[in-house]
Amino acid sequence: MYLLSRRLAWILTLFAFVTSSAAAHVTRVEILSREDVQGGRAFGLAGGYERIVGRVYFAVKPENVHNRQIVDLDKAPRNAQGEVEFSADLYLYKPKDMNKGNGAVLFEVSNRGGRGILRLVDGGNSSDANGEFGDGFLLREGYTIAWLGWQLDVAEDGQKLGLSAPVAHDPGGKEIRGLVRSDFTLSEKRDDMPLGHIMLGPSGGKSYPVDDPNPSSLKNILSVRDRPTWARLMIPRSQWSFAHFVEGKLVSDPHFIHLDGGFQPGKIYEIVYEAKNPAVVGVGLAAVRDFLSYLKYDPQAAAPVRRVYALGISQSGRFLRHFLYQDFNADEQGRPVIDGVIAHVAGAGRGSFNHRFAQPSRDAQPMSSIFFPTDLFPYTDLPETDPETGETAGLLDAANRSHTAPKIFFTNTSYEYWGRSASLIHTSADGMKDAAPGETVRIYMLDGLQHFSVPFPPQKATASSPDSMGQQRPNPNPVQWFWRALITDMDQWVKDGTPPPPNVYPKIADGTLVPLSKWAFPKIPGVNMPHDVNLAYRLDFGSHWKSGIISNEFPRVGKAFSVLVPETDADGNDLGGVRLPELQAPLATYTGWNLRDPSIGAGDMRVSFLGSFLPFARTAAEREKSGDPRLSIAERYASREQYMGKFGEAAMKLIQERFLLREDLPAVLERGQREWDEIAGEK
Repeated sequence: MYLLSRRLAWILTLFAFVTSSAAAHVTRVEILSREDVQGGRAFGLAGGYERIVGRVYFAVKPENVHNRQIVDLDKAPRNAQGEVEFSADLYLYKPKDMNKGNGAVLFEVSNRGGRGILRLVDGGNSSDANGEFGDGFLLREGYTIAWLGWQLDVAEDGQKLGLSAPVAHDPGGKEIRGLVRSDFTLSEKRDDMPLGHIMLGPSGGKSYPVDDPNPSSLKNILSVRDRPTWARLMIPRSQWSFAHFVEGKLVSDPHFIHLDGGFQPGKIYEIVYEAKNPAVVGVGLAAVRDFLSYLKYDPQAAAPVRRVYALGISQSGRFLRHFLYQDFNADEQGRPVIDGVIAHVAGAGRGSFNHRFAQPSRDAQPMSSIFFPTDLFPYTDLPETDPETGETAGLLDAANRSHTAPKIFFTNTSYEYWGRSASLIHTSADGMKDAAPGETVRIYMLDGLQHFSVPFPPQKATASSPDSMGQQRPNPNPVQWFWRALITDMDQWVKDGTPPPPNVYPKIADGTLVPLSKWAFPKIPGVNMPHDVNLAYRLDFGSHWKSGIISNEFPRVGKAFSVLVPETDADGNDLGGVRLPELQAPLATYTGWNLRDPSIGAGDMRVSFLGSFLPFARTAAEREKSGDPRLSIAERYASREQYMGKFGEAAMKLIQERFLLREDLPAVLERGQREWDEIAGEK
């Protein structure tokens, strides 16, 4: 998929040829457009910036020891030099004078083809070229900011960054076939669905088409069940087909599935079908490796830098965990590529990033993407032992052997402890004791946040966006200021050797991390509590899984690992992590979970990605009338001034702990004032 139509190439095509060493990697960079940012506006001492949009071309040798982990690379077509070629979309901001920059690139591993870091950190709007930079923080700091397409199955969208990967074949060009699985849970009835992964809407990403849609094929099966671990009910083949409605007519289509009578909301549908011609998905990992190596080690690069920081959020945070696990931080010459990693809201996961017929968009949600190779052992950075199998391994074993392990922040919010098995990154596999990370790793739990921030005051989703309909309003706590501080802490750690803040996460030893059976949450009127957490299971994908080939679809599901959750205080706010002023001087309970609205089905299950916002009663009388056990706002604070005093003290504490920048204090205090006005109802 090309970021810009190739028809534009004749207008603004500039070729930057890169001299390759004996170990081929980036062969050339095709620049499709190059323009000044905001008419040449100066961003602090870094001066003016320019935007570069283009495409990067790669070539790798399957025989190179640093490419041998790429599944099916040896089955891909080769050029005259015996190399496998592929290419990826590029989007980059750089100082016009690189000498005025800070010498570092912030590389955001694109989440499903998007670009989010400027919105998160600078408060910008990624859909508005003029408003994308917000307050310009990252540009004022002098960072080069880059994105590269690495994901094969992103939806067809001219704004998304994509990857063009080769197709694997057996000797003689023989086609390779295998089983592909897809699942989904709807929030409203639909007659047909795409086979690609569904994310917060009816449109899926790119998918492998079914090879033989004929009803006589016994390899294509559709099932339904009500809960992830419940038995599947097979749907008769006569009741469904590979088709969808187009202008009122049912049309055969190998990328869609149609069910007579329609797919019902709140149920888990799962299809397994045979496909052919698997892409070599793992070249996406090599593309990121080789592009960053090019920026770091080639002085003639489009934006040469000295330090490389990789940021990943959710799916792309899991990508970075996978990247390190499979030793992709060593380039083809064995040199370290990334100096600092911030893997945010990745939980304990890796992903479908490097196996045959992999679908990189698949994750692990409460009611979809279930039993995919996402939350797989090992989970901790240092070696741990699985008490069931006796296997001993650590996430960074390969990176430590190649001496390329970077400095790392693993950051998770309250949601990931409920929805992404996050406790496993800092406990033993049996959940019985704490497991401290290594010296070059920091783990920070950000208490009282959900998977992604929403505007304040939060609004409950409506029927127009049913996939986000929870029983409560979503959790609006902001992550922006944490990001700015953490990026600064990482830069100081790598550049100057200044240690970042110590680990902050809930622990078994002090009672802030507990089994769900011992979790204590106040009984708040009108609030239904979750009865489960997302578990990580021992999954058997078949005898060839170590070679990256799945032969068991469905996988055989073994015993679950022990996943724990943060204990809460008397208000229901999580303990043990880094606490925003909103939790130190609270006006509400902010959770990492929210149950599905009954109108979208499965009302006892958690909704994906969302937490809950549960304001306190304003007065003691109001609290007593409803039976709310939490103290009212009036019982906590005598006045707005007293509240803001406590809020400000909490913010100053975060500055001292280096989880908040001093320059952000006015914005944080303004947010606190807005929250008081809205929740307490006083101005």
